[in-house]
Parts: sequence; structure tokens; C-alpha cells
Amino acid sequence: MIWIKRIGKLLAVLLLTCVFFLLLLYRSDIPAEEISAKYRTAESHFIEIDGVNVHVRFMGEGDPIFLLHGSFSSLHTWDVWQQELSPYFMTISLDFPGHGLTGPDKLKRYTIQDYSELVLALAEKLNLEKFHLAGNSMGGAVALQVATSRPNQVLTLNLVDASGAPRMQIRSIDSTQTSSRGGGAWVFKLIENPIFSQVFLKCTPKFLFAMNMKEVYGDASKIRAETTERYFELMLREGNRAATLDRLSMPRKSAIDFKKLTMPTLILWGGKDSWIPVSQAYALEKAIPGSNLIIFDEAGHVPMEEIPTESVAEYLSFLGVEVRKNYLEPPKQMVYVD
Repeated sequence: MIWIKRIGKLLAVLLLTCVFFLLLLYRSDIPAEEISAKYRTAESHFIEIDGVNVHVRFMGEGDPIFLLHGSFSSLHTWDVWQQELSPYFMTISLDFPGHGLTGPDKLKRYTIQDYSELVLALAEKLNLEKFHLAGNSMGGAVALQVATSRPNQVLTLNLVDASGAPRMQIRSIDSTQTSSRGGGAWVFKLIENPIFSQVFLKCTPKFLFAMNMKEVYGDASKIRAETTERYFELMLREGNRAATLDRLSMPRKSAIDFKKLTMPTLILWGGKDSWIPVSQAYALEKAIPGSNLIIFDEAGHVPMEEIPTESVAEYLSFLGVEVRKNYLEPPKQMVYVD
């Protein structure tokens, strides 16, 4: 009987420890107004699209470029790119529903197909007949879907460590890609666990975001504390955590027809991407005839954040803008790719 009492006491102590630990990790939602006041900018606008108040940021003038972010991210991932592109183009970045300042969609429209329809609806609302597309990770899959749906509207396509590559019949040794949700990233598997997912709704540890950042960057020394803080706080925007669980529980809904992708296409990839490996870049290059592939050997999953200057220079060159070697000389505008 004594050993039963001891085991009971031990279990009670463990239970209390777990409860105390969860209380330490408890994070309440941040009200939409509060988080918006911190992270919106002078270029921010909120545009109603099919019942969703979408956070959109416009910068520059000229031919439009849509910049589409990845899963768990926001339009802020394009900060430097948008600044560098805006002297030559009208750049349009947005927070997909369930992300950033846009927040959740009451109708739970979170699939790749849903997001692609939102981009097209926004283009229609802005009276944009043709536009360039650039997408990272999940945003790359959205860009592929948009280009499949309306190939005649897409001037060029830029895929940055994009999901959505055709499945390879022979699985390469480094390929961990299983879906459009980010390949073999442990964070997706963790959140999809039914027990952890319920804990995630209220107890969201910041250290998981720090660990996640180390996974998506090739060089951890380039991670800034304010970047990790932004990812963490935007996830806590009221409704975003529940939307994330809803999104990850949905079946993949996309139908990409690579035969329709005849527009000029640039594929940029981080050689150290542990979420979507380089093998997927080669699969995309093979699936899209005439596409151009550039690999940044030391970068990870988000080159536009980790090496923004180097990566945007390649994109500008692809679009026909001469990149200055000497910053004392004025830039020269050229016609973008036909």
C-alpha cells in the first residue's frame, strides 16, 4: 500500500508541474486593434474582399507585382523586397486570411484554391488586368494556382522556395516534401497533433518560434529578435491560432496545370532549405519549360528575409531592371521579360 501512495503522490506532483508549466506558457489573444496599431504602416490599407477585411500594403507605381507570403508568415516577410521593387513597380503585398493583421475568415476559406481566388478578386477590385506574381512557400503554391487559373493575366512568375511542385515518382534522399504545407517541417506535424493543437490555442510558447526561425534560416546569426517577436505576436492576433488549426486540418485543394505555365518564370531557392528541399526546385524547373533556376547556397527557406539584397537583385534583373554595381550611379530601367 505504501508504494501505491508514493506513486499517487508522484503522479500528483507531475500533474501539478504540468499545470504550472502550462500556466507559464498561457498567452491570451492580442486584440485586433492593438496588434494593428503596432504593425500596420503608412502604406497599409484594409480592403473588403468577399466578407474578409484583408490587410494590403501598396508601395510604388508601374506594372503591379503581387507578393504572396508563406504559412505562419505575413506580408512583412517582403519588407526589403517591397522597398527595393517599389521605385520601378507597384508592389502589392497582403496578409492571407488567418495570418497577420487580416485575421480569421468566418467561412474558414484557407485552402490554396481559396487564397488564389482571393488574389484574383483583389486584382479585379483594383482593376488590374495583368500583373506579376511572386510567392514564397505556401504563397508560391498560391501563385502557381493563380497562374493556372488565369495564365493570360500573369506577366511573370517568381517562385521562392515554393510548395506545389509535382510529386516525384522516385523520392530523392533529401526530399521530405509531402504536401503544400511546408514539407517535413516538424512544427506542422506538431500542430496537427490533436492533443498539442488544443494546447496551442491558449499556450503558445515563444521558444517554439525561436526554434522555428533557426530552421527556416540558413544562417542563424542573421535572425533578429524583432523578427521573431513579430512572427510570435502576429500569431497571437485574435483568431489567428484557431484559423491556423482550421487551415492545417483541411485537405489540400489545388489543381496546378503546369502545361499552362508558359509565362517567363524565375525560381529562387535556398540551398539550405530544410522545409522544402532543393530537389523540389529542380522538380519545378523540369515541370515549367524555359524556367530559370537560381540557388543561393547558404540561404534557407526565406531568402527574401535572410539575404534580401542579393535575392531581390536577381528578381530585378529577371524583370529587366539593371542592378547598380556602383550605388553612386543612377539605376537604368529596361523592359521586363517578354
